[in-house]
Amino acid sequence: MPATDSPPRDQKLIAALTAAQLYYLQDRTMESIARELGTSRSSVSRLLSFARESGLVDIRINSPVERVDMLEQRLRDRYRIAAHVVPMPEIVSEVERLERVALTAGRLVSQFIDSNMVVGVAWGSTLSAVSRGLTHKETHNTTVVQLNGAANPQTSGVEYASDILQRFGSAFGAQVQQFPVPAFFDDPATREAMWRERSTRRVLQLHSQMDVAIFGLGSPEAEVPSHVYMGGYLGKEDYRSLREDRAIGDLATVFFRADGSWQGIRLNARATGPDLGRLRRVPRRVCVVAGLPKLASLRAAIAADLVTDVVLDEGLARRLSEEG
Repeated sequence: MPATDSPPRDQKLIAALTAAQLYYLQDRTMESIARELGTSRSSVSRLLSFARESGLVDIRINSPVERVDMLEQRLRDRYRIAAHVVPMPEIVSEVERLERVALTAGRLVSQFIDSNMVVGVAWGSTLSAVSRGLTHKETHNTTVVQLNGAANPQTSGVEYASDILQRFGSAFGAQVQQFPVPAFFDDPATREAMWRERSTRRVLQLHSQMDVAIFGLGSPEAEVPSHVYMGGYLGKEDYRSLREDRAIGDLATVFFRADGSWQGIRLNARATGPDLGRLRRVPRRVCVVAGLPKLASLRAAIAADLVTDVVLDEGLARRLSEEG
């Protein structure tokens, strides 16, 4: 019988299994495996090929694009919203998670904004990050309007909100309309009187004409705190009132409950954000949100029919898709 360089099949299977375990499970190089097995690098390469061909090794590529596509479709089917999921590993910090989502949102927004539009923009930690990631697109006769006032007892809020609005205006060659009122009036009657002023009615008229509204969601649970919860806007009595009214989050300083309702939350009578019933009539309502602590706020905003498009991270999208 002629001699052969090929070992018997059982021996070859054992050698291939050993090589595969060292290579795929222990991240060993072919050179180090060859030294351990007392063979050549080319022989190790053949053993690894044999391991794949014989089914000892099953190599799978988990494409983040495929995962994202499945999540987006699942959210679309379940909630009837257009989801834009940003893939990322779970180990990413909350700050980095927000930055990645905001960068994606900044690029997407240019697809939603065109000439002859009125675009409502909220202020806050999320929208500040989005505004820094906008891609430029020249439009004509477009107006960017501030969704809610930004002043509080400590600051006028003009500079903070203005920076966000100006970045949007510059990105789209749009006219910018600020809303120079407090985030919350001290007395509901003051707001009612202010709403009768012609200068205020002009901004409110723009709100009623919005084609696109872009906003984040506030949550007192977030690791990257919403600006309204850390910027001196709320006092002890406000927090007590919100707890009593079972508010769990806000959209442009208008608060809502876990079931999506907002009626009867006392602080809303002093808030300068948009009436949520009116906001629901805006054709495109883009929510940008990141991090699991925002899950309850996002779920409530969807329940209230406040969202048509959402840009969110993969971990939050997966949890949302598992709800219900």
